[in-house]
Amino acid sequence: MNLQAEIKWIQNELNDVKDPKLIQAFKNLLKSGNTDQQKGISIDQYNKELEASEKEIETGNFYTQNEVRKIASRWGKR
Repeated sequence: MNLQAEIKWIQNELNDVKDPKLIQAFKNLLKSGNTDQQKGISIDQYNKELEASEKEIETGNFYTQNEVRKIASRWGKR
């Protein structure tokens, strides 16, 4: 597939996603891949993000690896 076809496929798949946690995960992934943001973050910002992540885990707001595999296995079955 060419790049534009890949982007269109991703957009179509995202239209069907209803889980806010999964949307947030995609958002974080896209932000981390943005070359403008790869300049790095401050230690303070890193620590704030780490603390926020730890709180999410403590409250059970996460997916296990098996859950992610099940979600991903459904992506191509449309």
